[in-house]
Formats: sequence, C-alpha cells, structure tokens
Amino acid sequence: MKWFIQKVDGIGNWIFRIFKRIMAGLRNPKERKLIIRDTVLICVVGGVFLFSALLLWAVTLKTPDLNSFDDRLLGQSAKIYDRTGTVLLYDLSQKVRRTTVSFDKISPFVKQATISIEDADFYQHKGIKPKSIARAILANLFTLKFSQGGSTITQQVVKNSLLTTDKRISRKLKEWILAIKLEQVVEKDEILNLYLNDSPYGGNIYGVEEASSLFFAKKSADLTLAESAYLAAIPQAPSYYSPYGKHVSDLVDRKNLVLKKMFEYKYITEEQYNTALKEEVTFQPRSVGSIKAPHFVMYIKDYLEEKYGERMLQTGGFKVITSLDYDLQKKAEEVVKNYVTKNEKTFKADNGALSAVDPKTGQILVMVGSRDYFDTEIQGNFNVTTAHRQPGSSFKPFVYATGFNLGYTPETVLFDVATEFNTSCSVTGAEPATGARCYSPQNYEGGFKGPMSIRKALAESRNVPAVKMLYLVGIDNAIRTARAMGIESLTNANQYGLTLVLGGGEVSLLDMTGAYGVFANDGYRNKNTGILKVETSKGEVLEEFATSSVQVLPTQSARLMNDVLSDIYARNTIFTLRYTGDREVAIKTGTTNNSRDAWILGYTPSISVGAWMGNNNNKPMAQLASARIVAPMWKEFMDYILEKYPEEKFEAPDKNPTDVNPYLNGKWYGANGEVHSELYWIDKSNTKGNPPTNPSADVQFRLWEYGVLNWAGSPAAAALIQNAVGTSTVIQIPGTGGTSGFSIAYPTKGSSIRRGDRVTISIANAPSTLSRVEFYINGNMIGTSSQAPFSFSFIPADTPGVSTQNVLRAIGIDTKGLRYESGINFTATVPTGNPTGTSTNPNQTNSQ
Repeated sequence: MKWFIQKVDGIGNWIFRIFKRIMAGLRNPKERKLIIRDTVLICVVGGVFLFSALLLWAVTLKTPDLNSFDDRLLGQSAKIYDRTGTVLLYDLSQKVRRTTVSFDKISPFVKQATISIEDADFYQHKGIKPKSIARAILANLFTLKFSQGGSTITQQVVKNSLLTTDKRISRKLKEWILAIKLEQVVEKDEILNLYLNDSPYGGNIYGVEEASSLFFAKKSADLTLAESAYLAAIPQAPSYYSPYGKHVSDLVDRKNLVLKKMFEYKYITEEQYNTALKEEVTFQPRSVGSIKAPHFVMYIKDYLEEKYGERMLQTGGFKVITSLDYDLQKKAEEVVKNYVTKNEKTFKADNGALSAVDPKTGQILVMVGSRDYFDTEIQGNFNVTTAHRQPGSSFKPFVYATGFNLGYTPETVLFDVATEFNTSCSVTGAEPATGARCYSPQNYEGGFKGPMSIRKALAESRNVPAVKMLYLVGIDNAIRTARAMGIESLTNANQYGLTLVLGGGEVSLLDMTGAYGVFANDGYRNKNTGILKVETSKGEVLEEFATSSVQVLPTQSARLMNDVLSDIYARNTIFTLRYTGDREVAIKTGTTNNSRDAWILGYTPSISVGAWMGNNNNKPMAQLASARIVAPMWKEFMDYILEKYPEEKFEAPDKNPTDVNPYLNGKWYGANGEVHSELYWIDKSNTKGNPPTNPSADVQFRLWEYGVLNWAGSPAAAALIQNAVGTSTVIQIPGTGGTSGFSIAYPTKGSSIRRGDRVTISIANAPSTLSRVEFYINGNMIGTSSQAPFSFSFIPADTPGVSTQNVLRAIGIDTKGLRYESGINFTATVPTGNPTGTSTNPNQTNSQ
C-alpha cells in the first residue's frame, strides 16, 4: 500500500507539471499543438489511474458474511413523544416481528410476483444490470435528484442488510461490487430467499411469513395469487402502501400492476390473471401495541419515513419530540367518541374527526382521525383529518377574504335572490337546446332574503351572494388566496367553476384548520407541522422547529373576516354558538349536498379548531345543518380550551375608506330609489372605481339584473325599499315589459274604502299578451285573475292583512314572462253603525 501511495504522489506531480504547461501554452500560440496531445494523455493516464484505484478498492472489499444480515435488527428504533418530551406516544422499537422460513415453504406466486415487479432478469444477471445502472445515471444527471438506483434484488439484499440508505456515490459503488461478490458465493434461490425473509412491510413487520400471518392469518405457502401480488407490492414503500393507511387505492393499483407483469412474463395464464383481478382480498384487523394518539403517531411516522427512510427510523435511535398537546388530545378523543356514539343513532353519522393548530406557530396540537382507531367496522385507522372531502360552505371565507383584498367590505350588499348563473340558459333557468345544465343555487331552507350585507350573507351562509362574490373576485384569485393560506389540494380552476364557493373542491380538515389560523394570526401563515425536534441516539439534532411566518393575506382582510365570523348578532339563530362573558370566537359551518359531510371551523387568536362528522363510506346523514350535527361536539371541546387558554381578543379592523365606490360601503340603490343588480354598480375589473359605463357588456348582467328586478317588483320588496330609501311613498319599480301604461284604474290613488264594501279592482292598458295579474295588499297575495279584463273583487273586512293604511299592488305577467306592475295607496274606513267593519251581507264571498 505504501508503494501505491508513492506512485499516486508521483503521478499527481506529473499531472500538475503538465497542467502548468497547458496553461502556458494557452498564452503561447506556438505550443497550442501540444495542448491536445497533453490533454489526451492526461485523460488516458487519469482513466487508468482511476480504474486501478477502483479495482484495488474493490479487491479489498470483503465478501458479505451471511450472518451479518440480522445485525441491523439490533439497532435502536425511534421513540415518539408529545410536546413535553415526557409522554411516550409510541415506541417503534417494540420487538421486531419476523419468522424466517425456507425457500420451499414460500408460495411460488410470491416468488414470481416479487421477481416480476422488482427484478424481471433476476435469474439472468450477475448481481447488477449495467443497462439499468446507465439508465439510472442518465436520469439522475438530467433531474439532479439522484433518486434512481437501478437496483436488482441482489443489490437490495446488500443495501438493506450491510449498507446505509444514503445516496452517496461511494455507497452505491460498494453496493454494486458487493452484489457481484455475493452472487459468486451464494445461489440465486438463496439470495431471493434472503430478500423475501427480510422485506419490510411496515412498522416492526419483516418477511413474507410474518406479513402473511399479520395480513391474511395464513402461512406464506398458502397465499393465493392476489394475496401474493399484494405482498410483492408493499415493500417498495411499506408506509405508503400500507393496507391500513390512506393510500389503499394506490396499493390496489400496484397489486394490479404486479399481476399484469406476471402475465406479461408468462408466470400466469390469462385466466389466472383475470380471476386474480376480481378476487376479493380481506386484510385482517390491524394489531398495534401500546400507542397513544395513533392517527397522529402514524402521521408523524409517515413523515419521518419519507424524509429519513424506514431503515433509519428502525435503527437510528431517533428521539422525536412532537407538537402534540396530549392533555388536549385526550379530551378531543373523548369528545369525538361520545358525540359520534350519540349521532350514529340520531343523525346517521358513524364517524367524526377533530384537529387543532396553534395559529402563531403552525404546530399541530390535536389530531383525532376517527372515533376509534381500532374500529374496523368504520375503517377507524383511516385518518379523516388528512383525507380530502368537500367542505361545503366552510370554504366561503376564502372567497370573501379575496373580496376584502379587492376593496369589498362587510357592509357591501349582495342580492340573495333567485338567479340563474349559466349564461347558456334563459334568465328563468330554461335549459337550451344544446343540453347545457342550468345553475340556480338554492339556500338551505329553500328561500331568499333579498339585499344582504356581506356580514349577514356570510354569517347566515347564504349561497347566492357567495356565488356572486366568487364571480366578482374571479375563480383564479379565490384559489390563489386559498392555496396561499394552506389549501394546497386545489389546482385547476376549470375543474370547479362557480360551485367552488359552495364546497365544490376537496380539501382536508387539517389544511382547513391551519388555513383558518391565518385569519386568527392577522394574515400570517405558519405551515402545519407536527415536529419540534428529531435527534439521534448520539444526541445529534437532525431537525428542530423554527418559525417560518409568512404574510399571505393583508392584515385588514384578516381582521375584517375575524370581525364578521365572531359577530354573534349577525348569525342566524340556527348558526349561533354563544359563549359566556366577552370571549371572542370566530365560527363558520359547512354542509355538503345530501349532508354527506358536516364541518365546523372556529378559532380564537390562540388556537384554531376544526371538526368533521359523517360516514367514511360517504353515505348521507340526516338532512340537517352542520350546526345541529357537528357543532355541539366542537363547542364542548372549544369550551375546554377556553378554560385553559388566556383570553385574547381580535384586533379591530380599520374603518372602511370613504373615497371609493359608495356601493362598497352599503348603498345598494340609486339617488331616486332605482334598484339594479351588483354588476350595474360595480366594475369587477376596477372594484373601487366608478360604476361600469356599459354594465350589459358583462355576460352575467342580464341574468343578475333579471333576478334583482324580479325581486324588486315583488310586494315583499316594497317595504324594504321604502325603508332603505327613506320615504313613505310607494317606490315604483320599472318592470321589464316596457312602457305599456299598465296601471290600476280603480280604486284610485289615495281613495277611501269602507271595510264592509265589495271592491272590484280594474286594470287599464293591459297588454294583449298578458296572461295573468296577481293582486297584493301590504305584501300579501289576495288573488289572481287569468282572463281579460283582469278584474278582481274583494271585501276589505274579509281580507287578511288589511289595516287602516294600505298598499295595493297589481303585477301582470305576459306569455313571454315579462312583468308589468302598478301600485296605489288606499284607506280602509269603518262606517257609522258598524264598529267592527265586517260585511253586513253573509252571502258575500271573494271572487276572481
């Protein structure tokens, strides 16, 4: 070896002298011809030297000792603690479970499936596959990720048992050389047997025999073809492909890929292939040792395995301090189980979930993924807090926050009126010949409330105003806001359309909880994290929590949202959740179509809490609002938190600017009391500026305008409009039927009518296309007339709703759906001698 080192020094000095000569030659044109010769010489000598060094290094490597294949099992596994570092949540070093079996005691299906998916040329190569290695090298060079290895089964045996799992080139070289050496001293079947007895299947489970017992309650020799394909599919990523995790559909896809490969390589027939694809495979219930907060532990375990590798997690002796508050976790688990037990009978909801995040740090304090992790009837080990479900109206705050960014305020008025939004449809929602589906969203109770401030519309979770808000701010902008706040599952805006605001996209409860925390934290986001510190058995700190606060929402927008969602007086009674004293809690609920999902998100400046209730199989619950189904569970947990956390109040938002479009601050009618839709007053490309000069240019204008004018022409709107405009006179709202002169000819304006007299209303200038006229007194319909001359008779004393001062309105509708209307005031008097004002003729009745 001393001789070798002396030679290396001599070659190094020689190369250095040549390098100096090359540099000099670059400055001297006469010597340039020598550069090419010297460069080639260096490459040849360097190549020979490198090859010699590698050869010497390879020769000195010892052939693997088969007894060393069990050494890794003696390492220290990770221990996962709560945030105090004193409560042990889970010890991954629980006794390793592995049962070694001989090669002839393993099903041929397992062997064939493994070879098919892992190393189709296993029985042909000599330990490595140069083509695969070259392909992996090229892929690594192009991607610069160095994640491709081109590993054979032999290489995997060497890597898993003798080497570390890092990506250093030296380790990979050792792997290649030792794989070649191993093949020289060990038969192929024995190598495959080593692999099958050492394959990881998640946690402390190793080898096909132990996995067969755990998953299928049978020996590996008795596995069916489909079961064998499952076992071959799992070792590539045991946590990800776990049959007890949240990627079961991906496991099924990989199992099917294994079967496809087996068929392609002629291990099985086409009939066997098709039969195995259809085979129903049942996994045994998961058996886990002592564990606290199991959904959270598995969430952390998945993170650690993805970052450090399963081998390091099993052997590195990690001490993991998590962010979990175990006291809150215990309370949350108790509350979820209690309420779901009740709701399963009452509301047909057999599962629930709850998560809590500290908005100021992003630290996950609570994670309850189901009512019971070990309940196999509901797939209890499935973590609903990280699963993607439709959030219903709980998504609305992200859309309204986007509106606040653009200048809308809680006082801005949106019309909650029947509105068609599909521009291919008619204003009344008639579907076109093209078959396009019309879209006229309804509210939870089926009615509409007319003009509403954003404060009221959001607090009462009205749907039409929310859809209008989404259109005004733009779908792309709304998604951009939500993603910036932590809802990263939303991607393509075209996938959702205007239904996005009503929960058309799928999100996770954990992401929603963290995103609501952005409101609580004045617009600053801290990414959700469950880790405070990870250190090795030697005390080396691999990672440690550090704040990473980034402002993703203007402070004013966040404070406006806090002000709205914490306003208990703005919420409708059904949504009200009150707290004693002056504790401020912001709340938003959400219910999906057919009540498949019930959500509630709420927060204080100190903590954000989200809860979900439903069925894992997506069956509908009782048709009730989330406030009835999930809110009581959430409130009991929040009450417990408020006792532990010091009181904090939300910072008040700044006052609304006055130098902007008056519509933004709540003026929803014109100077003379005229009423129009939002698009008449707001230019959505310049929200704070003047109204648009040509509002009809917006494709939605005709639809929105019809809906608002249709509402404004109704008797129910008269009093509201009068009150808003501040006049006692009846505001005449122009109909959409033009200036036909349609009017009430009798009674005349301001006339006095005795309460006991029969009065016949007559209409003047009725259009020839008129189909019917509706008659209202003080907003109450008293009858209709469907034939010319469209007269109608009534007796004030016998007509409900008639008082001393009254408003009589007639609304005409023609065959095309156009409206005409007229209104007058009249006084109902009581004649002398008849103090009750009732009819003196018992045979008189109303007619039409």
